[in-house]
Amino acid sequence: MALPTGYRSPLDLPFNNSCLAGRFRLAPPDADPGGSGFWLLLRGGELLVGGAAGQPTLPEGEADWQAGTYLGRWDGRPCRLARMGKEAAVPEGLRPENLLAAEPALPIDLLSLGGLARMVLHWERHSRHCPVCAAPLARLPDEWGKRCAGCTATLFPQVAPCAIVLVRRPGEVLLTRKPEWAPDRYGLVAGFLEFGECLEEAAVREVREETGIRIDNLRYLGSQCWPFPSQLMAGFVADYAGGEIVVDRQELADARWFPVDALPVLPPKRSIARYILDRELGPV
Repeated sequence: MALPTGYRSPLDLPFNNSCLAGRFRLAPPDADPGGSGFWLLLRGGELLVGGAAGQPTLPEGEADWQAGTYLGRWDGRPCRLARMGKEAAVPEGLRPENLLAAEPALPIDLLSLGGLARMVLHWERHSRHCPVCAAPLARLPDEWGKRCAGCTATLFPQVAPCAIVLVRRPGEVLLTRKPEWAPDRYGLVAGFLEFGECLEEAAVREVREETGIRIDNLRYLGSQCWPFPSQLMAGFVADYAGGEIVVDRQELADARWFPVDALPVLPPKRSIARYILDRELGPV
């Protein structure tokens, strides 16, 4: 089942909770009721699913995989997460689907659930020991937080905020390219917040640092959960205010102005970057 070809609101973008269509309810691990249920099996960036092509389903059963973590309820039944090694054999009857594919073969609800599972797995892998004294962390009851067994410091799941911004001037848009991206693909300037910054300040700074361009009239458009590994993308559009392009080669392979009627390969429609471009320029 293909993803939508466009989105009316950033709320409708993949990986946001609204895409789960009320089928999933998050719960802390210690709320596991036991018994049979659904499994989210992650192998690197892949979700293992069963069912016919075009109709993927989550595997079901008792605790057949080790170290399962209870996530909540999917369609009213227990749903658990398990991590498999990247080279592990795919169990019979299942197939891997790439969560980061430009054109995912998963429906938007399963894609978003797989993304949520990746965020949880990232939290679990990075919250084994206290960042203050390195003692083991133990779960807090009835929530996802953890407490240190040594110094009693508490830690809660962390999401890194990022600003992503489209810069416009008459008839043109500023697009950038990272070296690891697919050939000829360009996207928007984006970056993490620094200490003391608000989102708007981060957007202005990132554009200036990465491209040398000054912006003004910054407008917020919406946000998207981005579970690779655990980020929140806050989207903006801004007007060109001056400067010539000077590419930060430590961050980018290229940055240039493109005419709006001669755009390069753009980000996939599952991303807020493409949502912003489509919203500001019309579907492209």
